[in-house]
Amino acid sequence: MADEIILLDFWPSMFGMKVRIALAEKGLKYEYRDEDLFNKGPLLLEMNPIHKKIPVLIHNGKPICESQIIVQYIDEVWKDKSPLLPSDQYHRAQARFWADYIDKKISSIEMQQKGAFFYP
Repeated sequence: MADEIILLDFWPSMFGMKVRIALAEKGLKYEYRDEDLFNKGPLLLEMNPIHKKIPVLIHNGKPICESQIIVQYIDEVWKDKSPLLPSDQYHRAQARFWADYIDKKISSIEMQQKGAFFYP
């Protein structure tokens, strides 16, 4: 049975882009569903009832939320594909540090732009 992968996203989202890059690097086929952040759809609200935000990866009917967690999940589930992180523990820690740093910078910038069309 083939995996069913659905990504709930909003195309300009940098967090969603990170997930799309991970899916592409693993060579995974998925269904992309663009979400209207001003009128959130029932699937988004059902799959992410806590934060009600994108991205959400739905794998065989089960939701995974938060971009960094989604990327880690993708790397762990599809181990047979090329790894997203280096095999060396130090280099892997450095990659995680920079991913976290970028996430925090993007969040900071987006919070400063609150009211912009990214997150109503």
